[in-house]
Amino acid sequence: MRGSFDDIPVTTLFPLLPDADVDAWRQAARTLDAARCGADAADWEWFPEHAAFSPAQEGTPVILGLNVIGNARQGDHLEFLLQVVWTDLGQLAVEVTVNVACWCETDHATHDVDALRLVVGEEISLPEAFRVGARRLASRLADPHDADHWRATAGLPPRRTS
Repeated sequence: MRGSFDDIPVTTLFPLLPDADVDAWRQAARTLDAARCGADAADWEWFPEHAAFSPAQEGTPVILGLNVIGNARQGDHLEFLLQVVWTDLGQLAVEVTVNVACWCETDHATHDVDALRLVVGEEISLPEAFRVGARRLASRLADPHDADHWRATAGLPPRRTS
């Protein structure tokens, strides 16, 4: 499903989340909307079928995510991601990543750079991980929207111009 953060059935996706924490999530999401000023409203995706962990699920089941496509030159790729996912061990995690096109000799398609993964547990709660992730993504959205900048930061080869 897709829509604004206010459309997300947060308590359906995360039924143990207290109402005060839902309000904190909405505040964190608003920081992302503010960071994207001048852009269209944030288009969140959520997957109610992933709300409960299942060891039979393959890959990394995304429960909630925001994908902001950056302005990249023709043939290039730049996107900014924030996702709440299940780990292989059934823990929730918040992931924030900048994703760029690969220009390596061996084509890897894309690279995740400047990645942050906060696994929910004793050291960080889900609401705090989401707040930290939203703040990180907001700061990345304020950084250069140039895939070459992010590749250089990660030590990856620059975009080929030929």
